[in-house]
Amino acid sequence: MYVLWFGLSLFAVGKSVVLGHSHIHNNYFVYKYNFLNVIHQHNLYVHQPEYYFDLNHYGPVFSLVIAPFALLPDGFGVILWVMFNAWVLLKAISLLPIKENQYLLILLLCAHELMTSAANVQSNPIIAALILFSYVFIRNKQDFWAALMITLGIFIKLYGVVGLAFFFFSDNKLKLIGGMVFWSIVLFILPMLISSPAFIVQTYQDWYADLIHKNATNIISTREDVSVMGMIRKMIFPNLLNIMVLIPAVILFGLTYIRTKYFHNLNYQLLIVSSTLIFPVIFSTGSESPTYIIAFIGVAIWYINTAKPTQWFDVVLLVFALLLTSLSPSDLFPRYLRVNYVEPYALKALPCFIIWIKIIYETLTRRFTLTKESLIPRNLVAA
Repeated sequence: MYVLWFGLSLFAVGKSVVLGHSHIHNNYFVYKYNFLNVIHQHNLYVHQPEYYFDLNHYGPVFSLVIAPFALLPDGFGVILWVMFNAWVLLKAISLLPIKENQYLLILLLCAHELMTSAANVQSNPIIAALILFSYVFIRNKQDFWAALMITLGIFIKLYGVVGLAFFFFSDNKLKLIGGMVFWSIVLFILPMLISSPAFIVQTYQDWYADLIHKNATNIISTREDVSVMGMIRKMIFPNLLNIMVLIPAVILFGLTYIRTKYFHNLNYQLLIVSSTLIFPVIFSTGSESPTYIIAFIGVAIWYINTAKPTQWFDVVLLVFALLLTSLSPSDLFPRYLRVNYVEPYALKALPCFIIWIKIIYETLTRRFTLTKESLIPRNLVAA
């Protein structure tokens, strides 16, 4: 299973390195110059066509994450970056309180989606890992480290804010809040060590303006906005406002917390984890096809956590997600359907959306026990 997990990703990025420098995915150079621009105090959010196309949308803290890889020759750096992403996500999944066979099933279900992310040299596996680490640390009563995971995710790409979804599972909420304040100060200051205070302060102002602009352009993009809103806009209602979908979605997500007596039930918690991983992807205008490694981890966790015996409808939903969400970007999927239907109408979001609705329904109606452990957990090793 580990050969499949790492091998598919290595193949995806390795072939670009073999083909030569010009074939290495553009995203890697976006990351690399995030670090170099912080050092040289150049605006992180302007076009630099001499180095890369597209724009950087990561915060200055990301420069410290990518630094060890950016300092290497590009071929080595990009391969190690992709392998590091795969390893961090594997580590996060391994710490989940689930059975060994369930852990292996998650790896099997998500290996191809990870390959899609690797082919695009994405950082999304790290974001998914930070969300999972947030949950694991809170569950293990290590709130100070959970606070670091949440804060780091926010400072890198904002998605990490969804780690706050596990706030109510904490037995020491003040420690979690205090940890977030502490780590926010630390992470705000850290990039100044390789740059300057004035530049970093200005960079955060530039980052805010960049994210506002990016959201506006995503709506008219054919490559991005692979979301529920994008699907509706491209199929039915071109002038749809995001808020018309986001408000009902947030209300539904919030309703899952009304069953407070089950906050310590493992099955209930894992449903919330699944929902939390899927939510920011399917309801973000910035989502692209490779972003779905985050959501698909949520799909896999939902499936291994379904009520037993597993119902036929749950199996159908999983197969639907594997075909349309995971396999649709690959050569295993009919090109005609991908080019004429899946991509133009953002249909990659559809199975994850249906599964998310199913998760909400299960969270509100499923019969949970009042005991803390409902699954037999694997032996956990503190990270």
